[in-house]
Amino acid sequence: MRFSVSHADESRFVGDGLRPFFEYRDLGIATATDGRFHAHVIRARPGHHAAGGWHRHHLGFQLVYVLKGWVKFRYEGQGEVTLRPGSCVHQPPGIRHVEVEHSDDLELIEITMPAEFATESVPEPEAAAAAE
Repeated sequence: MRFSVSHADESRFVGDGLRPFFEYRDLGIATATDGRFHAHVIRARPGHHAAGGWHRHHLGFQLVYVLKGWVKFRYEGQGEVTLRPGSCVHQPPGIRHVEVEHSDDLELIEITMPAEFATESVPEPEAAAAAE
């Protein structure tokens, strides 16, 4: 592992991440840890709204910490959860989830292990469909 520092005024957001309605600022952790971990700041692209379906990630660890704005998710076995500034969620490996909506000013930090992982589209859990 190598030392790494990322300054906001020396970094930029790019729109080529997992979701087209977000922009991503890489914090350099994947390079510093040889791909063992990844960390980035994610922010909403104003006027672009959640358009993904139910999915799960094949990884060992995922943490989301909200800096600004809010985001609503539905989680298998948990129901709807609204995250706001200061909210932190650990999404266990393989949990099915879907983003419902987010504010135009949403900004959050996401940390994953490993840096690269597969995302799989999945059917809506039966309990979630019955609750609606």
